Amino acid sequence: MHELSLCGAIMETVAGHADGRPVRSVNLTIGHFRQVVPDTLQFCWQARTAGTDFEGCELHVDHVPATVSCRQCGATTTLAHPILRCGSCQSIDVVLKSGEEFVIESFDLATGSTDPETAGTFEENP
Repeated sequence: MHELSLCGAIMETVAGHADGRPVRSVNLTIGHFRQVVPDTLQFCWQARTAGTDFEGCELHVDHVPATVSCRQCGATTTLAHPILRCGSCQSIDVVLKSGEEFVIESFDLATGSTDPETAGTFEENP
């Protein structure tokens, strides 16, 4: 269950940018090939954040399907199975276009006020 250690790493990264301010939510993008089980990740997030400064912080995940671009026929297809093969012509001469992402896209900070108008958002693009 590597989801528990992923939650710890997410918390550590976000805490480093939050400068001691409470975090209300964390927004992730996770690709299909990262083999993260959504329900397990949410369960581990609740367990890992309980009793910490992150308690009550929501975890939002955007799951990205694995897609490939075929060098033979030019088609871009979404993989139904974890086999790198064109869904159109079945060629294995493909380039993985998406599915390996694991990104903390943003997180929302509380500024001491419960008013959403005064809450802050942090976004970092590599």
